[in-house]
Amino acid sequence: MIAPVLFASAEAGHEIPYYPSFYPQEIAFGVADPATAARLFAKNAIHAYIGPLTAPKGAELAWVESFRGFVVLTFNPASRAFADARERCAAAARLAPALATAKTEYVAYPYPVTPWHEDYAHHADLVEAAKTRTATAGPIPRLRVRRGFAGVAAGPAWRPADAEWDATLEEVSLGELLRDETAWLNGWTSPPWLKEGWFHAHALSARAVTDPSSRIAIEEMFARRVRGDYASAVDRLNLERRLVSLVTRGCERVPIGYAVRREAVNDSYSEGVENVGYDTQTGLGSGIFFRTVKLKDFPWNGWLRVSTATRPAAAWNPIAGFSDEAGTLIWSVLGDAAVLPEPSGVGWLPNRVRAVEVSGPVEMPPDALAPELSTGILRPAAAGSVAQQRVTYRVALSKFHDQTKMSVADVIYPYVFARRWGARDRQVDRATALLREWLAAVRVVKVETEIRDFGDLQVFLETPVVEVYLRHAAEPAEAPAIAPPWSAVPWQLVVLMEEAVTRGLAAFSEDEARRRGVPWLDLARDRKLVDALGPIAESLERRAYVPETLKGLVTVEQARQRWAALRRFRQQNGHWLVTSGPYRLQKWSGDSTVLTVFRDLSYPNVVGSFDGSALPRRAWVAAVDRRGDRLELQVDAQTLTKFERSYKIVREPVRLEPTGEKARDTVVARWTVIGAGDEVAATGWAHDVEGGRLIVDLKGKLPPGAYRVLLALALNGNSTNAEVKVISYRVAE
Repeated sequence: MIAPVLFASAEAGHEIPYYPSFYPQEIAFGVADPATAARLFAKNAIHAYIGPLTAPKGAELAWVESFRGFVVLTFNPASRAFADARERCAAAARLAPALATAKTEYVAYPYPVTPWHEDYAHHADLVEAAKTRTATAGPIPRLRVRRGFAGVAAGPAWRPADAEWDATLEEVSLGELLRDETAWLNGWTSPPWLKEGWFHAHALSARAVTDPSSRIAIEEMFARRVRGDYASAVDRLNLERRLVSLVTRGCERVPIGYAVRREAVNDSYSEGVENVGYDTQTGLGSGIFFRTVKLKDFPWNGWLRVSTATRPAAAWNPIAGFSDEAGTLIWSVLGDAAVLPEPSGVGWLPNRVRAVEVSGPVEMPPDALAPELSTGILRPAAAGSVAQQRVTYRVALSKFHDQTKMSVADVIYPYVFARRWGARDRQVDRATALLREWLAAVRVVKVETEIRDFGDLQVFLETPVVEVYLRHAAEPAEAPAIAPPWSAVPWQLVVLMEEAVTRGLAAFSEDEARRRGVPWLDLARDRKLVDALGPIAESLERRAYVPETLKGLVTVEQARQRWAALRRFRQQNGHWLVTSGPYRLQKWSGDSTVLTVFRDLSYPNVVGSFDGSALPRRAWVAAVDRRGDRLELQVDAQTLTKFERSYKIVREPVRLEPTGEKARDTVVARWTVIGAGDEVAATGWAHDVEGGRLIVDLKGKLPPGAYRVLLALALNGNSTNAEVKVISYRVAE
């Protein structure tokens, strides 16, 4: 709720201390091939290009790098020459040097957990062991090289295939790799471990394993990991390390390198951008870029111009649309996710929901509601039922683009939808599978009202406190992303889409649309469908329709107001895409899309909310001194110096301050102790500082024996591309 008298002053922008949403006032997406993008940069006509680009002449650019995908060798199961695992592994080892000498964006690398993965710090010893394996002589493989891959030229290590082939050499992009492993629905992103190396290793190689007993062991390990079926962090790491070793042991499908994505932003003094955030695995094509970036000439407003390599082809609907590269980019700012992937590490940033407590096991209270398996209707949980984990959230409500206020009904309805439609559409089934398996019940504890007082300006924000009960226990960093209480669109829009699908006018997903011979549901660009939905919405408004499961949460009058607001929005804007996001859809054509900022005072994130994710910096272990059972780490770190509209980042020794008011930056050490048989013996995080050094205290954590300690630092949460220092460590009898 917002005091009406203050609304006019908010529209002016600068003069209020509370400035909702993010820096640009407008974001325009265009389509350009790399050559055209180079010319646009030279003319200062665009600020960023999402796609590959060579450095153009006459343009001032800054570059960001991110992980693009794997270079993969997949052997033909019918090849007699490489029926033995030793021959396959030897051929892969011989091919890697050819990739290393190629002057491309490819990096020779023989292991699926890379420095671009946060869990690399727990696999660094296995990576080094893989790098030092000797490439023995053997048969020369006949390779099929996929179109577009130009990493290596034919030579002594391989020859081109003719009719018969032994293996396929290709780049597998991260998006392609995870297409069938991950999914998103409305405001959910699944699964919570989507950026971790062990998960990528399983997605890359598990299906290629041919030995039946190995396949059973792999899937048992995978199920244990994702269901939290382990006793401690040490058990978890050993499980992940064994899983990676097992999926790559037979070399049926193995990485021999990885690809780096380089993307450009305009860095000119007056017409460029600054404060650039990006994701280390999706680059600029991520929501964090648009939540940090600002124009140098217009730091609080401005018109951001972005070009992509491909035009939007997927339908625009928030259930199973926006699924191509361009659509994903548009939805990342048009919609609002519950949580965002940590851009420079693992874990999740709170966006519209914040997990304030993760606990369990707990007995579910009698007013906790569990969705029925087939209908999704919420019923009281069975008396005495125990959940393995409880996640307590604070949900930041705001207004939708049609000016209606979000409510608890909007937050609850996606749980109903997941149950009702999970078995009726393959894409919806995949997107909701994790949630349906894990969700035990949900409970709305209370709705709090927060007052933000800025002198003459008071902002009233409503915040439900919601408990979500899970059947399994996840890592505390992963649990908040499994089943957060959130919807990026109002419940009545979800109902309208359900009506369209039920009546045979469209289907949520591309596959289901093709199977049924109906259009793929598009709420904006399909004019015939947009018009057809009008009479349906009018009928639902006359009936003041409320789904059965929301009765008691939505009154007849509230329903009528919601349907009327949705219809007005469509009449005024020409589409039905009402969301709660920071930007709204203004206009579009085949090659361009324009989003304008939604500066409603109830929107909870203000400019600067995600500035900590811009310009990620790194830290290194410069030296290690042992003092009894303690390791004292001397730290080098990147420091940032800003001047006018430029900045400089340099590496230098730092004397750490204890965490508190004086410490501007936070440095933590991840340590993993490896014992006999390459097993993890202990692991943890260290953040205590004494005498300007970081202290890793191993007292009482290890029995007598010889160990190796893996040490890596994270500066302000940035754990990507960490340099891992390995030291010998012995505990005396």
